[in-house]
Amino acid sequence: MSHPSTARVSPITLEVVRHALYAIAEEMSVIIMRSARSPLLKEAGDLSSALTDAEGRLIAQGRDIPIHMGVMGFTVKELLKRVPVESLREGDVWFLNLPEVGGNHLPDVKAVRPVFHHGRLIAFAINLAHWADIGGAVPGSYVPSATECYQEGLRLAPIRLFTAAGPERHTIDLVLSNVRGREEREGDMLAQFAANDVAARRLVELADRYGADTLAACFERLHAESEQQMRAAIAALPDGVWEGEDHLDDDGVDDRPIRVAVRVEIRGDQATFDFTGTAPQARGPVNTTYFIACSAVYYAMKALVAPDVPPNDGCYRPLKVVVPPGTVLSADPDRPVVGGNHETSQRVVDAIFRALAPALGDRIAAGGPTTAGLMIFGSRRPDGRWGIFYEVHGGGAGATIGADGSSATRVHM
Repeated sequence: MSHPSTARVSPITLEVVRHALYAIAEEMSVIIMRSARSPLLKEAGDLSSALTDAEGRLIAQGRDIPIHMGVMGFTVKELLKRVPVESLREGDVWFLNLPEVGGNHLPDVKAVRPVFHHGRLIAFAINLAHWADIGGAVPGSYVPSATECYQEGLRLAPIRLFTAAGPERHTIDLVLSNVRGREEREGDMLAQFAANDVAARRLVELADRYGADTLAACFERLHAESEQQMRAAIAALPDGVWEGEDHLDDDGVDDRPIRVAVRVEIRGDQATFDFTGTAPQARGPVNTTYFIACSAVYYAMKALVAPDVPPNDGCYRPLKVVVPPGTVLSADPDRPVVGGNHETSQRVVDAIFRALAPALGDRIAAGGPTTAGLMIFGSRRPDGRWGIFYEVHGGGAGATIGADGSSATRVHM
């Protein structure tokens, strides 16, 4: 696909557009937190927001959760493989949670809205909210004994829940009939809709002010700048090959450790992360997706090598991630994955840190708690409705060469 020339974009216009995009993504997250009904969103902030260009390439994100941001760089691209562009309409909002569609685990539900300007598709607004229940065998939808994805809850292939005419009640009722805490889930769903609605209005205002062509040219410049900066950061590292590994204690079903192995190769201005040697997919719910493996790689490189490079599609182009199918990091779609999202992903980060320690010793932090630290309470209220509460607690951050670690802190993904 050809792209508009970027040569005529004023540096001043580019900076105004850049910061406007960041402000939109931040505003989306604030709207969800203020509007949602679940404490998991209103208080814990287990949500993230992002914008992509018309091709689904990440252009801006909020200051949100790393594990979400990596996967949302793939979500719209994967959605467009299943929902043809020509079928998208102004006002549509599509919801999905399938791990194989640029996702991670079922409770993290994404809402995607295409944004049009005078009939031209110019961008997508996307947000992710952790629903406190998505159905499944137990309240909260974390099933430690699960051996199939179907035990973990409702699986939403891309489904349109809103149009320009308003909510699609028949499809919304289908979703809400399969989850606990119907009223709370509907409130959270409406908060996601509202965030995307505001983002769409802000993007159209931006296109009205500068023109859709200029906006598209700015997107291209943002991708190109981040790619250039990431390549420069990688080129400043020594060339070489390093290996690291970490282990999960078990998968909750079979009592044996699960290996996560990575081989990192730096060559010039590119880096390859090869996870060949990682354990086969597990029976229990610690499997995860290729998108999570990429998310962990992106997080590690941002944290260690390029903290100041704006994260977008261009930023990640110099990073190649190799994950053999059938491993715990690229499991078959019918495998359970709920714990892989934040337990296995942290082992991936620690394996990368261990691999890069010889090359980046003064930048590496010691290991953290390697867990999300999550307790879920579920009970029926006197009126029969479900009440579900998530309690998250930190472990500790590891020490660095120049500072002690800290207590009661959640680290990494």
